[in-house]
Amino acid sequence: MTTRATAKQTDRHRTPSTSRTSSTSRTPPTVRRHYAVVGAGIAGVACARTLVQAGHKVTLFEREAAPGGRMASIDTAFGRFDSGAQYFTVRDPRFALALEATPNLCRPWSANLVRVLDAHGRVAEAALPGRESHWVAQPGMDALVAHWAAPLAGDLITNTQVTQIEPDALDPKRWQLRTAGEDDSQHVYSGFDAVLLAVPPSRTRVLLGDGKLSASISQKIEPVRIAPCWTLMIAFPQANQANMSHLGPQWNAARSTHHRVAWLARESSKPGRERIERWTLQASATWSQEHLRDDAPRVEAKLLRAFAEITGIHAVPSHAQTRCWTEAQTQVPVGKSHLWDAKARIGVAGDWCTGHRVEDAFLSGLSLALAVI
Repeated sequence: MTTRATAKQTDRHRTPSTSRTSSTSRTPPTVRRHYAVVGAGIAGVACARTLVQAGHKVTLFEREAAPGGRMASIDTAFGRFDSGAQYFTVRDPRFALALEATPNLCRPWSANLVRVLDAHGRVAEAALPGRESHWVAQPGMDALVAHWAAPLAGDLITNTQVTQIEPDALDPKRWQLRTAGEDDSQHVYSGFDAVLLAVPPSRTRVLLGDGKLSASISQKIEPVRIAPCWTLMIAFPQANQANMSHLGPQWNAARSTHHRVAWLARESSKPGRERIERWTLQASATWSQEHLRDDAPRVEAKLLRAFAEITGIHAVPSHAQTRCWTEAQTQVPVGKSHLWDAKARIGVAGDWCTGHRVEDAFLSGLSLALAVI
């Protein structure tokens, strides 16, 4: 996986000229264009793969060390945690078709037995038989994005944040990107026929220059609102040492009406995971917003108390870790699968265009690529 730009990568790409023909019966040759895709979450990777499969060149930029976005997993001494998306559903045949190419990577998870709990941890409603399956990638949710991104590795630039989009200095009909690396190194990548953004709306607004690059797209994303989410990940290896299958309740996942917690999942129950007892809690949108600026230790303490109240597990975890997603669950979406400004040659994709599910992100990236093509 490429983590640093090389001199060759910063060389300007120029689309080779094609000969003109006066014959209307002959199909004109396909012009191979060069696209910049910013963001290597599932939307960005789906978009990039579709463009490459259509014969175009793509340079994919990611500010983190690896692709994944909110399908992120964290490795610890006690096993992996899915710190973002906990599972995905499959409703659209296009998504189902893409998953068929990875038959051994994803498996159904018994979270389809999810419970709905009241504020005191009592079961208020059990899942009905026949509810759609919940699927997970193994050994972590990020494995699916990593697998789909693997063919793009030579054109994937990680640990690099795009800071500005501007007209190409030598060809104003194209774009160039200014970037900053984790070591404060700066680069300019040039010669892009279009720039496609697959990043959260706050970052999208900044890169669009608050409307200067595409007034139409900026206007459409202005109403979008996404709630934050604090996540707590905890491990109880003592449960395994005591020859217990697990601590606490007999369910693997639950939605909660507790004012602090919206979701709980027993990570160790997911297929392909380590068996050490591990839990992930995702705080409610309202509570996360109210405590967005709190420091991690304070959030950890409050969510641990909520976990004990809900599950009845009062043991002290051997491992506790928090993560704050400042943009997690879409409250007000764009209302369209993607946005494409053909005149400006700028596009936008992301789950927040239509919702917040993994499938929404995939379909958004796919539809943007098809619109561009």
